[in-house]
Amino acid sequence: MSDDAGSETPLLVTRQGGVVRAVLNRPARRNAMSRALVERLDALLAELPHDREARVLVITGAGGHFCAGLDLDEAGGSGATPEARLAASLERNRRTGARLAAIAALPQVVVARVEGSAFAGGLGLLAAADIVLASAEARFGAPEVRRGLVAAQILPWLVRRMGRSEAARLVLQGATIDAATAQGIGLVHEVAPDAAALDARLDAVLRDIRAGAPGALAETKALLAALGEVAPPGYADAGAQAFSRCSTGPEAVEGIAAFKAKRPPSWAA
Repeated sequence: MSDDAGSETPLLVTRQGGVVRAVLNRPARRNAMSRALVERLDALLAELPHDREARVLVITGAGGHFCAGLDLDEAGGSGATPEARLAASLERNRRTGARLAAIAALPQVVVARVEGSAFAGGLGLLAAADIVLASAEARFGAPEVRRGLVAAQILPWLVRRMGRSEAARLVLQGATIDAATAQGIGLVHEVAPDAAALDARLDAVLRDIRAGAPGALAETKALLAALGEVAPPGYADAGAQAFSRCSTGPEAVEGIAAFKAKRPPSWAA
């Protein structure tokens, strides 16, 4: 699978030597996840488990950023009635949970290459990956509560990655952290000083992975998954319900409006 490069293509997919690279390609929006982008990503994730040639999936972003999370223009869902907006938001959030589970369940090793912004849903993408490499200027955050939203589907993956205490602080405080801090709490495995060094480290990690037998790598990932579910039964649906209630409520209206206007929300005054 390969997409033609261009600003109208929200996900660029290339293949070389068993390495599949998926580039989130909405640089003008810091690669925020639009409906078109996630539809293409979901299609790739559905294909990869059946791909015998692919051994590694690298997820990265165009334009010096990883992913700013959900495109807030779509956060409240769509539809003429409140019920329709709630239903659209519910379905979108359920798909987010399924997407993160699909990334983690891939037989391929998943490597996240992170520059710039990695926020909210973008944070979930890297938390579901197996290996995370970041540049020193990368910034990480779960600012949902500051927008009147909740970090629903990404929360179990953050807890798995860094533990409940650090995940709780990240999602409740809502503050942005730097790459060194992210590495210290286990969110990131390695930090490189700049983009060139990041690419060099990525190349080295890919060489290491290709030195492993494909079948053994896939079996090892299956054993890791067998160690336990990332969330208890029913959590994904409860998270989707909570996100949908918040995203279609008055706090989200105010929070998103304040974010776009670059002003504090009313509750922060």
